[in-house]
Amino acid sequence: MIPLRHTLPLQTTPVVNRALVIANGVVFVTQLFLGQRTEMMINIFGFVPARLVHPAAYGYSLFEVAVTLITSLFLHGGFVHLIGNMIYLWVFGGAVEDVLGHVRYLAFFIVCGVIGSLTHTMLFPQSTVPSIGASGSIAGILGAFLVLRPRARIITLLPLVVYWAMIEIRAVIFLPIWFAMQFFNGFLSIAAAHRTQEVNGIAWWAHVGGFVFGAIIGAFARRRSPERVTPYGPEGVDV
Repeated sequence: MIPLRHTLPLQTTPVVNRALVIANGVVFVTQLFLGQRTEMMINIFGFVPARLVHPAAYGYSLFEVAVTLITSLFLHGGFVHLIGNMIYLWVFGGAVEDVLGHVRYLAFFIVCGVIGSLTHTMLFPQSTVPSIGASGSIAGILGAFLVLRPRARIITLLPLVVYWAMIEIRAVIFLPIWFAMQFFNGFLSIAAAHRTQEVNGIAWWAHVGGFVFGAIIGAFARRRSPERVTPYGPEGVDV
């Protein structure tokens, strides 16, 4: 399922969300220009769980590893990885920024990514595979969106057998399905790691951790500022 947009009106311009999309794009273009040196960049600025657990063994200080929890959010492993993340960020991020406000939204984006990476580390503490991408942050945005805008309609591109269909799906249906897929794949990744002693290329548990944290923050925001949660509409409810 590919989300294209939601049908909610926004009260503010999502300047931070747009800036995050641009920043990720600029960093990716930089990676392309670096060519073969991109791997070195990912190894330095990507987040490696084993480096957090044993920083001295890798010649890092704890502070330097902590910095990679943030820098890793702006690195991506390929065009598909980048586009997939940016589509979700573009579609869902603005509505969450609308509720949280610009500064808090930026902090929320970063903390969700950090929580996601730490969740991944809890499951795979000895992994030496660099974890990169904004997936944990975006998962947090999806969790918050689900709590803040459960009745929002998501215009979705759905692949069928021989063609693509465009349909409207409520967030309360779309997002739990997305989360269930991450959770299921997370368990499969644990089973695969026990069998092969290696971690696969996707940090599914970063998605799970980010989503749960985002939903919790969304619940606090909904309770604290109900007037900002409900968009303007003819019935004063999500439309």
